[in-house]
Amino acid sequence: MARASLAKQPAEVAAMFDEIAERYDLTNDLLSLGQDRWWRRAVVKAVDPRMGERVLDLAAGTGTSSEPMERDGAFVVPCDFSVGMLGRGKRLRPELPFVGGDALALPFADASFDAVTISFGLRNLVDPRAGLAELLRVTRPGGRVVVCEFSHPVWAPFRRVYVEYLMRALPGIARRVAAEPESYVYLAETIQAWPDQAALAAEFAAAGWGRVEWRNLSGGIVALHRACRP
Repeated sequence: MARASLAKQPAEVAAMFDEIAERYDLTNDLLSLGQDRWWRRAVVKAVDPRMGERVLDLAAGTGTSSEPMERDGAFVVPCDFSVGMLGRGKRLRPELPFVGGDALALPFADASFDAVTISFGLRNLVDPRAGLAELLRVTRPGGRVVVCEFSHPVWAPFRRVYVEYLMRALPGIARRVAAEPESYVYLAETIQAWPDQAALAAEFAAAGWGRVEWRNLSGGIVALHRACRP
């Protein structure tokens, strides 16, 4: 399989995720040394799903973040544009209402959700600001967004070590454990090209979100951005 390019054409990205869906969760566990589980727990805590609320989990993959929010009593809609991910998720979590959808043209009415969230998916959109604006559209006034995404370590010496891991070690490890290791070369490249925490916060504001803030996880390897719809 040819991996997606940094042009992030939707058909290429979707095809890439279709190919890696079966081992996606296991591979992420291995490559992150188990930290991805902590990051996703932090997402659920930040979303703070409440009984009876409607929550959109965009780029939900197999529903690993959707499931605990549903257990908290919210009505959660996992949405993804990868047919492979949707199929894998439905087999693992048949109780969840998986929906196929394009993040830039979501199949939901205006103000449909109390909260929206996307983990490790905003970076894969051809136009992230348009994706943030589309999330704003489907969120009710006063509703909230939580975005969990790879970011930039804040301590310079560690940042150098991390970049070395991304560009050299990660692809090598992926070749041993992943079904489609070239997709993880794409992962490393998109992380390096992604804006830092403050620059991403500015994108939220430009898309119309208010009260934007962020929290660093794992020293800034990942950042959790939160905002509200005015």
